[in-house]
Amino acid sequence: MRTLVLWDIDHTLLNAGGLSVDIYAQVFHRVIGRPPERVAPMAGRTDRAITTDTLRHHGIDPTPGVLADFTDALALAFEARAHELAARGRTHDGARGVLEALAARPDVIQSVLTGNMAQIAACKLKAFGLDAFLDLEIGAYGMDGVERPPLVELARERTAAKYGERFGPSSTVLIGDTPHDVRAGHEGGARVVAVATGATSAADLRLSGADTVLTDLTDTAQVIDLILGTAG
Repeated sequence: MRTLVLWDIDHTLLNAGGLSVDIYAQVFHRVIGRPPERVAPMAGRTDRAITTDTLRHHGIDPTPGVLADFTDALALAFEARAHELAARGRTHDGARGVLEALAARPDVIQSVLTGNMAQIAACKLKAFGLDAFLDLEIGAYGMDGVERPPLVELARERTAAKYGERFGPSSTVLIGDTPHDVRAGHEGGARVVAVATGATSAADLRLSGADTVLTDLTDTAQVIDLILGTAG
């Protein structure tokens, strides 16, 4: 039995250096025709939810057409400014080592469960050379739904379609840095390993109900043992 490991991206694997907020503001100005008063909160949320809330805050109905125009522009803007990611951002300590070690294991399939839309997720991961360790075809992304919990089962369905294997709650692990990730795992049916590398403290992640809480990803062997449930 293999384990399906689903990674959050922002503040779990990497920090984009504030580029996401800049690009959202740039795209809003370009598509809507005026600067935004504010961009909706991003941490732990999907691009669909962020875009919808940002548009509604400005009195704009997020119709399918408007959403499509906005998110298409977001993807193009990220591609155009991809070179800034490595200059402004960084990978979190230990992230590359854990991804590489898990990718080498025959008993693990790993992908992403992220609030980023698929094109943006790929852009961020490629900028830091992390995409090589993940099967992005089976991931679940920020335009797949407004809320995260249903994305867990979506990722499992995509994995089953590609690999011919079914994964359940005991064989699915979600790794993230916010209470939104914890809720997604619990409601979606996955064990949760929370990492206090974002804005949420380890204590608050424990209070949110994470099965395991790590301060960072630097101890590769320990992190893998906890992800796979083999720690003593």
